[in-house]
Amino acid sequence: MNYVRTALLLAAMTGLFLAIGYLIGGEGGMIIAFLLALAINLFAYWNSDKVLLSMYGAREVDRNSAPGFYGIVEQLVERAGMPMPKVYIVESDQPNAFATGRNPENAAVCATTGLLNVLSSEEVAGVMAHELAHVRNRDTLIMTITATVAGAIGMLANFAFLFGGMRRDANGNSNPLGIVGMLLIMILAPLAAMLVQMAISRAREYEADRGGAEISGRPLWLASALEKIDAAAHTIDNEAAERNPATAHLFIVNPLHGQAINSLFATHPAVANRIRRLREMAGSGRGPWG
Repeated sequence: MNYVRTALLLAAMTGLFLAIGYLIGGEGGMIIAFLLALAINLFAYWNSDKVLLSMYGAREVDRNSAPGFYGIVEQLVERAGMPMPKVYIVESDQPNAFATGRNPENAAVCATTGLLNVLSSEEVAGVMAHELAHVRNRDTLIMTITATVAGAIGMLANFAFLFGGMRRDANGNSNPLGIVGMLLIMILAPLAAMLVQMAISRAREYEADRGGAEISGRPLWLASALEKIDAAAHTIDNEAAERNPATAHLFIVNPLHGQAINSLFATHPAVANRIRRLREMAGSGRGPWG
């Protein structure tokens, strides 16, 4: 059901993008918007991981440079039957982690130094299993595309306001929406795109929690890690994330201060809800943790 919901939400976001293109330039504008969306998604498909890792100054590690952390990922990958991703570390006191890459064969998982210093090895395993679940589910590609298209919708909405009012139909009539309609499009279209993006992100986080618990075999490892990460995220800055808030949805816990509530505009589900679900899994008697 979550996959169907994600597909429908992505379709809605694409439709919104095309609709704004139509408001700007009619059928021609819609075609241009489609081609622009295609170009944006192709760029995101091939380059988003490189851009993200560079943005955060991530450092690639291996069995020699970070044997403990790398070994944890290796064990989880073997357990999950997945290709080994590249492994990175970001210098940040805030404990957090993210995954990126267009598919399981071209993926990377990344943890902050704060996460490796604060969490136990079991908790680190719980977190990395969550990130591997994102990779296995191809959430990294889905979320990169949604973030990119949402940004493009905001850009197009501004163009609609600036140029949409000048468009005339075949009869020479001006845009029926008028300047007020264009102003509403400029405000409401990016808001709608953001809401769709947030809905997709929250659904994928719940799914990755479940998948990560299955990979590690211990839901309580992730539950314990989420408690510690969430507490630290409220008090420790992640300066790179604050400079690039559009990437916040990629982290296991929202790295931005004051935005961890389970509200309409939250990039993540409430951590308390995620922990409750994980504890229910642990106590359900299903799976290797039962």
